[in-house]
Amino acid sequence: MGGLDEAKLRALAGERSFERGLAYVDAVSGVEVGDGWIRASVRGTERYEVELRLGGRGKPTGTCDCPYGQEGNFCKHLVALGLSVIGQETDLTQRRTSARGRARGLDTWLTGLSREDLVALVREEMAEDRQLRRRLELRAASARGDLAEVRSRIRELLDIGPFAQDGYVEYADARAYADQAGQAVTAIRSLTASGRAADAMALTREAIGSLAAVVESVDDSDGRLGRIGGDLAEAHHDACRAARPDPDELAHWLVTHALDDAADLTDIDPLDYEDLLGERGMAALRRYATEAWKANRTGWAEKHLMRRLAKSGRDIDTVIAVHAADLAPNGHTHLLIARELDSAGRTAEALEWAERGIHETEDLTTVDTALVDDLADRYARTDRLADTVTLRRDHFAARRTPLTYQQLRAAAEAAACWPAEREKALALLRADAERTGAHGARALVEVLLDEKDVDAAWRAAGEFGTHDGQWLTLADRSRPTRPADALAVYLRLAARLTRETGNHAYEQLVGLLLSIRDCHHRLGTPADFTAYLTDLRTTQKRKRNLMRLMDDHGLSVP
Repeated sequence: MGGLDEAKLRALAGERSFERGLAYVDAVSGVEVGDGWIRASVRGTERYEVELRLGGRGKPTGTCDCPYGQEGNFCKHLVALGLSVIGQETDLTQRRTSARGRARGLDTWLTGLSREDLVALVREEMAEDRQLRRRLELRAASARGDLAEVRSRIRELLDIGPFAQDGYVEYADARAYADQAGQAVTAIRSLTASGRAADAMALTREAIGSLAAVVESVDDSDGRLGRIGGDLAEAHHDACRAARPDPDELAHWLVTHALDDAADLTDIDPLDYEDLLGERGMAALRRYATEAWKANRTGWAEKHLMRRLAKSGRDIDTVIAVHAADLAPNGHTHLLIARELDSAGRTAEALEWAERGIHETEDLTTVDTALVDDLADRYARTDRLADTVTLRRDHFAARRTPLTYQQLRAAAEAAACWPAEREKALALLRADAERTGAHGARALVEVLLDEKDVDAAWRAAGEFGTHDGQWLTLADRSRPTRPADALAVYLRLAARLTRETGNHAYEQLVGLLLSIRDCHHRLGTPADFTAYLTDLRTTQKRKRNLMRLMDDHGLSVP
């Protein structure tokens, strides 16, 4: 492992993983050395298998079967292994030479055994290793074509019973179960390799169903069962490629599977089988998918499959029909249809669907705002400025928020009619404030502040009230011109904060004190601030962090 050093490990792992890896150096055991690789076990939450490799130009890479390592990261366990071997080049060379010698010796010994001795050895090992025995039994059943035995063994491998407590496999046992379940994939692949692809195809489908039935009863936080599901999907595709099943039968299974919960486990895409299905099978696939969709037009899986098939065949009308059969009441589906039509160059129809989405939304307070934005853009691109204003006005009337106000303003300014629209919009906001008080006044105050009409915003807040955050904003904006009004706000907010504890409250209070000091400076009453500060420090003197923070900001009494 020449070229491996701490700097490279730190760069690969990052500072945090490198520092954590330092604590795991003593947990490294069972180091094995080969040509360009080092393997070991590292004891963490459980025992993890780790491998370091020296890539091109001396850059090390590695793998670890811990959750973080399985995501492709250079984890703390890899760091620990790297640190444990740095500076041991002579020892590693000796280990590598020794490992090669042992491998050659083992191979020579096994080759020299007679058939009887080799069989006796395997039997002896099977007696000691139950898992080895089960793996060999499965391979034997596959080799002699005993489908019933292979099926029985695969069912045993996928059974969670031996690992479950009260019907659930906890995280500590999930890895062992996944390792066992993975043997089912190996057995199925062996069937395909031995010329029994049709049997492998059938058993794969059974295995997928069995695994899907228990996946919710296993803590699969590491995603191992998901990977096994993917392996089963690949095994099924390989078996189908070798067996060449009847296209109609394959199409029927693919549709049935795509509409089943097991589809989430394998992520099998029916379109990946297009070359195996051929024209007849693809026609059957579309027929079965259509039948399923017609039986359940609102089913998510049915709709998704139909859209996938329609898009693959560039059948835009079918895509639209699937969407149109289950229109969302807020216009979202109309927007999806409009975008599909846009992609097909049918912009006039797209506009019709976008407008229809607005018209068919009974309550514009619930409309998909993306649909409103989409239609407004369509109007703007075709210089239909008056229609843009009408759309934005109606949306604002339904949802009177600062954002819809700003959108109406932008549209009306483009159409040169903002003064009139502004007057009507503000009248609606004022009516809300009169009806609901401070709650309704928030939008009115915010839009006035956004338009930098601070005096009008101050009057609205004073008339209807508003929340403390807006009062603070008003005070900050008004301090240069209305220091007395701003001071009253700051004093009220500060009084509330003096009853709270914690550094966050102290930081807010100090910010207010600085603003209070500035107001007194503008008003020419610095003595009043000194008296206020003196009294505050006296009443709050037990809050040492507050006192320290005040001193740091020059808020001490002379």
